[in-house]
Amino acid sequence: MDVAKQKQLVQDYIQAYNRLDVDGMLRHLHEEVVFRNISNGEANLTLTGKEAFRQQAQQALQYFSQREQRITEWQVADSRVEVLLDYSAVAAMDFPNGLKAGDTLQLQGKSVFQFADESIVSIDDIS
Repeated sequence: MDVAKQKQLVQDYIQAYNRLDVDGMLRHLHEEVVFRNISNGEANLTLTGKEAFRQQAQQALQYFSQREQRITEWQVADSRVEVLLDYSAVAAMDFPNGLKAGDTLQLQGKSVFQFADESIVSIDDIS
């Protein structure tokens, strides 16, 4: 798969994420996709398979009334694309960490996408 195609799949995924469109997020995922959320160097969530990803993505919709990932930088190598992101979201509920409904969350992170069989085979969200 060429770099332009890889970047298009990543853009499609992030645009669907920003629209809260779970089906759009799933469109380019491999059936055996592996998703990891990594915070402070530790994986706090690992999902394997498109159905597990769908269930988590559907559940996550209730957490934020709006959310946006904005790509600030691309790094491409072989079958891997890293994007540096500015992330903002508005909480839809109160969280145990003190974030209240209506509060805005802003942070920076990166996502690493890997590809196989013309689809996204893994996503690591790192913050």
